[in-house]
Amino acid sequence: MTMSTSDPLVGRVLDRRYQIIERVARGGMATVYRANDTRLDRIVACKVMHVGLGDDEDFTRKFDREARAAARLSHPNVVSVFDQGNDLGRPYIVMELVEGRTLRSVIAREAPLNPLRALALIEPVLSALAAAHDAGLVHRDVKPENVLISDRGQLKVGDFGLARAVTGQTSTATAGLLIGTVSYLPPELVLTGKADARSDVYSAGVVLFELLTGRKPHTGETPIQVAYAHVHNDVPAPSSLPTAGPIPDYLDGLIARATARNADARPHDARVMLTQVRRVKSALQAGIPADPELTEDLTVPLRTLRLHAEAAGRPADAAELEDGWAPTTAIAADIEAAISEDSGDPVTGDAADSAASSGTGRPSRVTYVDDEYVDDEPPTVDEPEHTPTDIRFLSRPSAPSRTSQLPGQLPAQVRPVPPNRPRHPSRHRARGWVALIIVLVLAALAGVGVWYYTKGRFTTTPGLTSLPQTKASSIAKESGFTVSSSQSYSETVPKGEVIQTKPRPGGQILRGAKIQLIVSRGPERYPMPKIVGLSEDDAKAALGKGHFDVGSIGKKYSESVDKGKVLSASDDPGTELKRDTKINFVVSAGRQPIAITDYTGKDADSAAAALKKAGFSVAVSSQYSDSVPAGSVISQSPKDGTGFRHDHIKLIKSLGPEMVEVPNVKSMGVQAAKQVLQQKGFKVATSHSSILWLGLGYVASTDPKAGTSAPKGSTITLNLV
Repeated sequence: MTMSTSDPLVGRVLDRRYQIIERVARGGMATVYRANDTRLDRIVACKVMHVGLGDDEDFTRKFDREARAAARLSHPNVVSVFDQGNDLGRPYIVMELVEGRTLRSVIAREAPLNPLRALALIEPVLSALAAAHDAGLVHRDVKPENVLISDRGQLKVGDFGLARAVTGQTSTATAGLLIGTVSYLPPELVLTGKADARSDVYSAGVVLFELLTGRKPHTGETPIQVAYAHVHNDVPAPSSLPTAGPIPDYLDGLIARATARNADARPHDARVMLTQVRRVKSALQAGIPADPELTEDLTVPLRTLRLHAEAAGRPADAAELEDGWAPTTAIAADIEAAISEDSGDPVTGDAADSAASSGTGRPSRVTYVDDEYVDDEPPTVDEPEHTPTDIRFLSRPSAPSRTSQLPGQLPAQVRPVPPNRPRHPSRHRARGWVALIIVLVLAALAGVGVWYYTKGRFTTTPGLTSLPQTKASSIAKESGFTVSSSQSYSETVPKGEVIQTKPRPGGQILRGAKIQLIVSRGPERYPMPKIVGLSEDDAKAALGKGHFDVGSIGKKYSESVDKGKVLSASDDPGTELKRDTKINFVVSAGRQPIAITDYTGKDADSAAAALKKAGFSVAVSSQYSDSVPAGSVISQSPKDGTGFRHDHIKLIKSLGPEMVEVPNVKSMGVQAAKQVLQQKGFKVATSHSSILWLGLGYVASTDPKAGTSAPKGSTITLNLV
């Protein structure tokens, strides 16, 4: 890295810790260096006050305040402040060094950007400003040059050195100097020199406009012309200019609300605007081309203030201005006197601080580059003190004249007008004139009374939607209203924020009347009731009580759940679901009937297997059968009809006929032999041969022969002699 040798601080070590490597940037009050923290071995940015300025107590306090204010912020989108010190009378602060580019370079190269990209870039800026506003700090110099984009794409807002406590409400740090870049200057800073969180919102709105259109909203030949354009002209709608994509009405409304000339019409701080940006971004991502409700929510404060202006008899275009529609005579004269013929944009940031603290009415020689002034030589501290005024614009050194006509001189309508001298009535005014005056006064009083009862006692409901409940209540009470609240579910408005008001924003309401805030309870969700095991009618009743609808109802056989009871549901018990979600469930049709097949006379083993497969419980017994072959089914019970799973079926399996051994009855008498065979279960027949027949009546042999087996019940033939 090449070090700068022209700067005497390059190469030095501040407080025996921070070694200066090179100069990065130079302003009117301080110079920023790249430095090495030798204790922690890291590269940092070191901001060192110019020589001599540390002797000025006001500047030292401001520099100290800068470090303390910035150090209070701890946010991923804010440049971090690490340390603070004083080296040989030169106060310094040590900050995070962000390597990358600025938002200005993005605008220069890529603008106009498509709406989603523009909102994605402004969102972290608002997140940083919201953190500052929550801490009671105002940035005062929001512009693309102060938004850093690291090489990793992270956005960080820097230069919170101009931030001041919101509760301070003073014009500027010293002598009422106007600090801030003129292209992003809120009207109230021109008119009164005072800034609050809404001033940062205005500047952020202008930055978003520039991202969308690639141009600044107001231009002029001199800075004073640009400043007064902010006071007298609205920021144009982005949709009226060439853009990178279609601009829906609600995005125009967001820009109009953020850049309203009347600070009361803007979001109250960056956190409110951040919420609005996210709503608009969600609508864009959903592809919604127009959203009248969202547009109304964003623009109703503008319409409300215009109605107030008309009721007060002011011009319609003056409704956007705060405390009238022109700056004070003293402010106007000071601004006009401070602009010379060759003036450029007002000094921003440290350059303005430098001129203020040096006690002179002008800064050192500066060069204007894209809304920035860079000092070419340090300021002096021994020039005569300039009388402070309400507001000054700083310019190149010149001898301003308060009497000559200057470029960008104030328009006629804001020049000082001598007050009218009072007219004294004649002492000899006729009584008729007195009577006429009395009549006119009475008529005027009557007119005022009629106006009051028909119009004057009414006002318009302020726009409180999308604000947190506590903030909305505070604003309504400060406006003189009483507040009540109720809750309602919303799928789009976060929990705790106002969905709507009654009366609606912009509607007529009696002064001091009650405004009802309808506060979001978040998305409406209900727990799924347990319906499994209930009857169909009880399940329907439980779903209705739980705010659900009945979907499809199926039927299914069940061996364990009684007929008519719920078997299953489409969602588990306790699941959080939207209101009116359709719940599908299945009801038990009872046990499934099974047809019984008759297997009598069929193979017993096959019959038992088939019945078991069908779901029955089968019991098989055996017995002898003279008529059914062995292994076949003699009988089945039950043998037909229908049954259910696990029902019992009995099968009787045939063993075939029973075999009995033929006894030996040879040489026995016929009667004795018959008796023996019959006892064995045989039937007996007799036979005799004509050749061997002797008539003795004795058994010669049997058929079948003795000792063989024969089926029980079969016939044994006795051969007699």
